[in-house]
Order: sequence, then structure tokens, then C-alpha cells
Amino acid sequence: MKIVTKTEISEYPLVSRGKVRDIYEIDKDKLLIVTTDRMSAFDVVLPDPIPYKGVILNLLTIFWMEKFKHLVSNHLIETDVKNFPHNLKKYEDELDNRAVIVKKAKPLEIECIVRGYITGSGWKDYLKTGSVCGHKLPDGLVESEKLPTPIFTPSTKAEIGEHDVNITLTQAAEKIGEDNFKQVQDISIKIYNSATEYAFSKGIIIADTKFEFGLIDGKLVLIDEVLTPDSSRFWPKDEYEKGRPQKSFDKQYLRDWLSKNWDKKSPPPRLPQEIIENTKNKYLEAYFRLTGEKLF
Repeated sequence: MKIVTKTEISEYPLVSRGKVRDIYEIDKDKLLIVTTDRMSAFDVVLPDPIPYKGVILNLLTIFWMEKFKHLVSNHLIETDVKNFPHNLKKYEDELDNRAVIVKKAKPLEIECIVRGYITGSGWKDYLKTGSVCGHKLPDGLVESEKLPTPIFTPSTKAEIGEHDVNITLTQAAEKIGEDNFKQVQDISIKIYNSATEYAFSKGIIIADTKFEFGLIDGKLVLIDEVLTPDSSRFWPKDEYEKGRPQKSFDKQYLRDWLSKNWDKKSPPPRLPQEIIENTKNKYLEAYFRLTGEKLF
């Protein structure tokens, strides 16, 4: 299996090259999404990839989309590279297990974040204000503590190099419309609750996660990535202890190393081989625990 950091597919126009994904237009209704091994942190693409990370993110997203299609439709059309258009055959080694063909949707202009535990930017906001995105939380919470109930905390969508910004529920509703807002809030929390129950049985706490939704012919669909180590905080259940930062199966390990070794102003540093390997293994462990399948 190839390590893929960038694709060059001349047969179709490149619509977007994001932090992780390369997106091509198959036709007016369909897109090809390729999840590369590029790694981003602190809204910057790092100089070194995490081998096969894109495969893990893609397969895990397919796993969750299939699991929750009874709750919300998704944009998937084809996930098997052997069934892709014939003119993509020469790219099969690059695309295998890391690409999907999807229906083109109009993305909603917010990130749909659900938090079940107080950590990350939510913890920083709580320390300052006692609230997160307008949700007043109980006094006396400690870092990584489980919240009484999960909360929906939307944010803006940032361009590469810019930061997502937490917004209030009212601001989110103004951006996407009240009806869409109510739907995405309800569905996000339903998926999160179901996923956390399932993951807990597999030894993983999902502390928080981010969903994205779009519209196809006016109908709400789940798009982008779902419950991956890039879009979620996965904590080992057997090592959880509130009141401190947690070990994780996600990119937090890498963020922690960068925080100690980078001022976040200059270009990001090259990653030591040990950091690359450990990050890859954390992603693989999350995939194995959640799906029961060993990739390598």
C-alpha cells in the first residue's frame, strides 16, 4: 500500500486540495474524495505525512456512515475502487481504501461539534467564563470531567492556516437557518450518543467530535469525515481519570509534541521518526478497537 501525500489526477478537475483531502469533480453531481496521508495540526499542514493515515480515516468514516445511515443519509455513492470509472484504473494503487465517490452536496457553513467531556478549547472557555458556546456549565468541573449531558457547540469553518472560531447557538442558527440548525443539532447529538455507547464497549471514550453536513436537493446529509482520530478525541477507557489531560488514540499526542517543540509562528518542524510511528500506531489502534479489523 502506497503512502500518498498528494494526488495528480488529470482526468478530472481538481476542486479542492485541503489540509488532508484532494477533491475532484467527476461530473456535475459527483465528486471523488481522496484522503491523503497529509497531517495537519494547529491549522497548518506539517512537512511529514503519517503513513496510511488517510486509509484509516477513510475506512473509519465509511464504517460510521454505514452504522448511522438509519439516523441520517450520507453522501456516499461508491467506496470500492474496483467500481470507480474506468479512467481511474491507472490510479488504483493510490486510491485503494482511501478514496470514495460521493454525491455533490452544498456544505452547511458551520462545524457541528458535540462535547461529552470538558477538554481542549472548551476547557479553556470554561475556565474563563464558566460556559462553552453559550452553554452555562456547573461550577467546579475539573479538566476531562464528563459533562452531565453532551452539549452542541458549533464553530465557524476556517480556511487553511486560519482558526475555527466557537460561536453561539444563536449565531449558528443565523448562519444556516433555524430549521437546518435544529436538524443538525438533534442528529449530531443522536449520533454522538450512539457512537459513545458503542465505542465505550470497545474500550474507547469519545470525549468530543466534529460532524459536517450538507444539503442535496434540500435534504440534509452527513458529509466529510465521521468520528475519526482527526475529528475526535479518543481516550483509552481503562486509563481515564478526570482532573488531568488524558492519553489518547488521536492527534493530541502529536499536538503535545508540537507544543513543546514549535512556537507556532515559524514553519512547523520536521517530525522525528518516533513521533511519526507512534502517531500512526495510535490511529491503527483506534481503528482496530472500533472495527475489530487489523489493517496491517
